[in-house]
Amino acid sequence: MKSEKALKIFRNTDILIAIAVIATVIMLIIPMPTFLLDFFIALNIAFSLIILLIVLYVKRVIEFSIFPTIILFTAIFRIALNVTSTRLILLEGKNFDGKIIKAFGEFVVGGNYVVGILIFLILIAVQIIVVTKGATRVSEVAARFALDALPGKQMEITNELSSGIITEEEAKRKKKEVQLEADFYGAMDGASKFVQGDVRVGIIITLINIIGGLVIGIAQQGMSLSDAAGTFFRFTVGDGLVSQIPSLMVSVATGVIVTRSATETSFGHEFTKQLSFSYKPLFISAGFLFFLSFLPGFPTISLWMISGLFIALGMYIKNNGPLVEEEEAKETEDKDTQKKEENVFNLINVEPMELEIGFNLVPLVDPSQGGDLLERIKLIRRTMALDLGLVVPPIRIRDNARLNPNDYSIKIKGIEVGKGSVRINKYFAVPQSLDVPDIDGEEGIDPVFNYKAKWITEDKRLEAERDGYSVVDSTTVVATHLTEVIRRNGYELLGRQEVKKILDSIRDEYSSVVDEVLKNASLGDIQKILQSLLKEGISIRNIVTILETIADNIKYTKNLDFITEKVRGKLGKQIIQSIKQDADKLYILTLDPELETAIYNSLQETESGYVSNLSPSISREVIEEIASYMKKYSYTINPVILTSDIVRLVVRSIIEKDFPRIPVISHSEISSVNVNIEHIGIIKSKSLKSQDEELGI
Repeated sequence: MKSEKALKIFRNTDILIAIAVIATVIMLIIPMPTFLLDFFIALNIAFSLIILLIVLYVKRVIEFSIFPTIILFTAIFRIALNVTSTRLILLEGKNFDGKIIKAFGEFVVGGNYVVGILIFLILIAVQIIVVTKGATRVSEVAARFALDALPGKQMEITNELSSGIITEEEAKRKKKEVQLEADFYGAMDGASKFVQGDVRVGIIITLINIIGGLVIGIAQQGMSLSDAAGTFFRFTVGDGLVSQIPSLMVSVATGVIVTRSATETSFGHEFTKQLSFSYKPLFISAGFLFFLSFLPGFPTISLWMISGLFIALGMYIKNNGPLVEEEEAKETEDKDTQKKEENVFNLINVEPMELEIGFNLVPLVDPSQGGDLLERIKLIRRTMALDLGLVVPPIRIRDNARLNPNDYSIKIKGIEVGKGSVRINKYFAVPQSLDVPDIDGEEGIDPVFNYKAKWITEDKRLEAERDGYSVVDSTTVVATHLTEVIRRNGYELLGRQEVKKILDSIRDEYSSVVDEVLKNASLGDIQKILQSLLKEGISIRNIVTILETIADNIKYTKNLDFITEKVRGKLGKQIIQSIKQDADKLYILTLDPELETAIYNSLQETESGYVSNLSPSISREVIEEIASYMKKYSYTINPVILTSDIVRLVVRSIIEKDFPRIPVISHSEISSVNVNIEHIGIIKSKSLKSQDEELGI
């Protein structure tokens, strides 16, 4: 039980840190016993050494992102120790019993306070002139370059995400790491100033100790000048050394971490690898030391030992290669083996969405050649999220040598759903009406609407626009086609995992709605309903209303077609608005009552929906009737077919292949919307009329 309580205390690190900060503040105000002073001085030295060793083993700076804050806390802690030790030294004089300070003052500097002061001054000079100044300058440069490079790195990650090279999770992780790295160097730029201040304060405190000690020793304690100097100089030197040695270690750690280049290994590993890259420098150095050993006054034995060590290392590297090569080779082999194992599983994965391009179209996706297709794809994904509520997964772009150089292919889950051909250095001119004059250019086909068009050169662009053509570049052609493919087939991208993400995204705010709908409906049920909506171009952004309607009806029936129609009824205003857009009215086609009755009678309800056994001849006649109306109005208007709720499903299934862009709506959807309607025709079936005539009806 006691061990569990102790473990629980150490897990609450916030409390421990708060206690440490409070204790540091108390040290500045309240005198401390010498045994506690010794404990904290030892802790300061040990902690500074730990910081230096951690920096040497860190592979990337973000692994030790709290280092700037640690610099601040350690500086304040050292200052508190300095204040405490100064108070005790000046108050107790000869009776001062700080063991670590006395040890440094007597043993380390041999009891000679002049030597101690010189060593202390050397440490100060090294810190100020060499370590701290250099680390500060490197921190400033690193911070500036890190912040300048941040937008470029983030854009590169975005491009990788858009092209499908990395997943969204990887992109988020990489962006977070890049931001953390920039924040780290920015913080280090400020933290290095703490190191400078710490050194300066050490000098000031040392001077105060010396002057104050002489004044107190001579004026208050009646000591002679030599006794006062011997006593207080010794303690002051010891105090300065126990303070500046940890400070030097932290300063060195600061210099090491800001001068580290980006590597995937520790400093020691890179040190061994890069210094043992070649044996020749070792042999040359050994020869030079061996030559020095014969000069008068040089230590022969020491030089021979070092020379022999260099020769031994050089021979080993010459015969066996770099010291870390075997380890790296083993790591590389392990990584290759792991990659091979992973690649086996990658073979069974299918990309949600791909864009394959011919060789000539590579510049479209290469920013260095002015290609902006990656940015267009980013905008497309954003547009789909806003218009349909559909989060399109990253679209993987790859070149395919089997395609014609100017062709491209759009695939969803490995199946081609669209293809086209563009000319990268030409413009695509699409006629906006039937009476536009012909222009010179290469024949082409609009991949979205299947209209005849022309590929023209840039010098004919203004002429084409004046003649009534819509002129766009090749990137716009591909982007428009990609957008239309997603609108028509985006429902295939919505799997159960995507549905779960949607539910998780609203769970915090609408937990009761999510919990209620999941009591009776599975993820598969919700997925099918959402797919049915997306298949007809209906946005699922109003997910809360959709889930509430599902929850209201799933209790009483598992007929997903029926529930989908109920959802559509709730979304009636949204559906009509998306169809109407900026038009003044809706042009309505309705079904002949006999035809609608026949379709209704053909329906059979199953556990999960409706099926129809309508005669193929009647279905064919419905398509022919719609085609005649479209021809009559020369495709100048966008008709809407209006039916009863359940019949709507069958009518939609009949026409979706031939007329995918014609909406089919129900009476419940339009009943709650105030919109102008113009009835332009009735869809009839001759087969039903013939049957009625034969029966004498």
